[in-house]
Amino acid sequence: MSDNERSISVRQFFAGVTEHTFYTKLGVPNPRLIDYLTELLTRFVNNEVVFRIRGLTGKPLTEVAQMMMEAEARLGDAKRDVHQHIGDFILFWSGVYPEALKRMRREDRMDHLVNYWAEGKRAYHAASEIQSGYDKPGAELLDELSDRFELCAYGLGEVRREWERRDDSGTGLMLFG
Repeated sequence: MSDNERSISVRQFFAGVTEHTFYTKLGVPNPRLIDYLTELLTRFVNNEVVFRIRGLTGKPLTEVAQMMMEAEARLGDAKRDVHQHIGDFILFWSGVYPEALKRMRREDRMDHLVNYWAEGKRAYHAASEIQSGYDKPGAELLDELSDRFELCAYGLGEVRREWERRDDSGTGLMLFG
């Protein structure tokens, strides 16, 4: 299977599981939100995308506190992009792998005092407030991600449980590991 075919297959898998979870289990018939979450999962299969924000030295920023400082140092579309990524990063970890948050908040890390859910909501809202030349996704959707952050995180947790159930039954894709 080529990389392109695998990418399409992964996206189709996430689209099906995410749509089923949000429509059927959660009663959230919101195609725009479901499409965004599907794309988030598809993009974050690649670890380089998860840690794509880089500091001045070119090293990937792995902590939210570092990303927050980087966002404040940027302007315009670049600032919006970092805020959106912070929201995506926190939403991904909070929803898909919440067990990792304890490790991410150890006392020896900058994130030990970060309230991830509050910061994820704030980051999406901040991104929605910045006018953008490309406006993808739109400010309205980013604001909705801020308002519905907890629901989206919960839903992504349900998506994970569904793909793990399918992996165990042999009908899913082996993902993130």
